[in-house]
Amino acid sequence: MTTFIGDFPCKMDDKGRVLFPSAFAKQLSEAADKRFVIKKDIFEPCLVLYPMDEWKSQIEIIRSKLNPYNREHNQFIRGFFKGTAELTLDSNNRILLPKRLLEKAEIDKDIYMAGQDGKIEIWAKEKYEKLDEDEEQFAQLAQKILGDTPLDIADNNE
Repeated sequence: MTTFIGDFPCKMDDKGRVLFPSAFAKQLSEAADKRFVIKKDIFEPCLVLYPMDEWKSQIEIIRSKLNPYNREHNQFIRGFFKGTAELTLDSNNRILLPKRLLEKAEIDKDIYMAGQDGKIEIWAKEKYEKLDEDEEQFAQLAQKILGDTPLDIADNNE
């Protein structure tokens, strides 16, 4: 499984191709086989790029929670897969981002590719840079999610 670390400013050419950051290429697992699935993020105005092995893991999680004979579950699946595309790195280590998805996320030539554990988020540069504006809000979120539960080191040593 791949874990992506780092964020990199990138430029797209007129055709929507972007050079895949070499640091990400080094972090890419062999199981991904230079293939990806891209989709619009559910919560944020960005795109999400999954290496193929991570995409398969995500699909297994979804399948384990859904009943194909439940109408709401079918609506979720439809929404989740809507607009997805399979991508492959070309011989020059570029990836072609679909224009329809770029338009949905309001992304133009200047982007950031940001590692988010097993996936890469693709943001419009100006939107990504605004994420850094409120460090105190992030500190409060970290405390809420991770700080309110005491760590019991003794339990981890058994």
